[in-house]
Amino acid sequence: MKRIQTNGRPAGAIQNSAFNNQWTGANASITCDRLMPSRQVLGECTMGCVSRPETHRKSVEATTPPCLLSRQQHTVIDLQDIRRIALMVTPQCVGTPIDQAWEAVSTIRAIMLQQPVAMTVSMQTIFVKSAELIPAIRRLLESYFMDTMPATTFIVQPPAGGQALAIEAWALGGKDVEVDFPTTDIVTVQYNDMRWIHVGGIVAPEHFHESAYAEAEFVFADLAGRLDRIGATMADVPRVWLYQDQIVELESGTERYRELNRARTDFFDQQNAAGFMKIGDAGQVIYPASTGIGMTGGGLTISALGLQTDRDDIVIRPLENPSQTSAFDYDQRFSLKSPKFARAMAMSIDDYVTTWVSGTASILESESVHLGDAEKQTEQTIDNIQRLISPENMERHGFQGVHPQLADIAKLRVYVKNPEDKPVCEAVCRRRFGDVPAIYAIADVCRPELLVEIEGVAFTKRQPDPDRH
Repeated sequence: MKRIQTNGRPAGAIQNSAFNNQWTGANASITCDRLMPSRQVLGECTMGCVSRPETHRKSVEATTPPCLLSRQQHTVIDLQDIRRIALMVTPQCVGTPIDQAWEAVSTIRAIMLQQPVAMTVSMQTIFVKSAELIPAIRRLLESYFMDTMPATTFIVQPPAGGQALAIEAWALGGKDVEVDFPTTDIVTVQYNDMRWIHVGGIVAPEHFHESAYAEAEFVFADLAGRLDRIGATMADVPRVWLYQDQIVELESGTERYRELNRARTDFFDQQNAAGFMKIGDAGQVIYPASTGIGMTGGGLTISALGLQTDRDDIVIRPLENPSQTSAFDYDQRFSLKSPKFARAMAMSIDDYVTTWVSGTASILESESVHLGDAEKQTEQTIDNIQRLISPENMERHGFQGVHPQLADIAKLRVYVKNPEDKPVCEAVCRRRFGDVPAIYAIADVCRPELLVEIEGVAFTKRQPDPDRH
């Protein structure tokens, strides 16, 4: 087991908001400083980038901007003495898939080198154009990270701009941060009496692909087994991602997503009977926030985020949207057993509330709205997110002095059903969210009529209580 411990300098004070977006614009110079990984490992870059002399490269390694051929965006989040970075990297160079992967990895490394503390990538999701690309890209990543490979999930969702891949990654560093790599695709991060657990890479074997129920049964059981081996349970998991091939296609007359929901319900019932689910104040089972989205090929893949702590000042609660029926309360016309997930999961930790927003679509109450109109569906989806994280809804769920806004969102994933709808979806997102780091991917949503789904993470600084002295 590989272990990394950092004792970096505390990051600077937060000004005005929880984070600062930093990204390279399209009009920047196309000079590309290749910092690493070694070309001996990855092979020569064939993109024809303008390469600077080695002596110059060494002098600017710690301060050079990222690869300027990349449409990269990242958000820096300073939480007391811990720095976290959300990286959303979409290559722009024309070249082979390996060239594009080289660019993405070089960009991530360059961003990390600019930070005032040593950074470690703990989790990454790789969006790929086709399943055939996965082995080569995985070999590249393993050659670079070696024994510090993050929890990695590959999903076959083509980047909407036509690239071979895009990478979402989380990195962190700071005082007394300890990162462990206990086994493949599991990474744990400990600091401030918290243990974060990143689980990726759980894929249903091919012989299960003819049964959506069997696929889901396998990946959930595998997730529970991996958690058990590191001393955790589903009660420690506030966020889950599910990627399902042919999500809205019929299997023996039933949509595959509905069969996934049936297996998920059965799994959570079993976990609850064993005492492995989180229970709310009213005795109700608390389900994790979740995304259930389509992909092309690969059966079913799951990844998860966990948090363990004995701190009694940390509050973790699910959020429901007053404009939407809770997914777990949907009637049977949507699924024989309803989707068991929360609309979001909010975590009050020290002076901040972190809100993990589940995959959200154009649904009011339980009905899909704005059928056939991608622009209006995108607007409605963002309206739903805004209502979900609103100060009023936070207070309704017991979070006082928290005033989130869309500007608090640190990164987005935008899933678009039809490639031709990407420009209008992106235009709405940029108008409503601003220049938030985002990846746009092509994927079916969980209902055939839905054209877009959005998920994100918000970091909101708690306002001082005027009654406290």
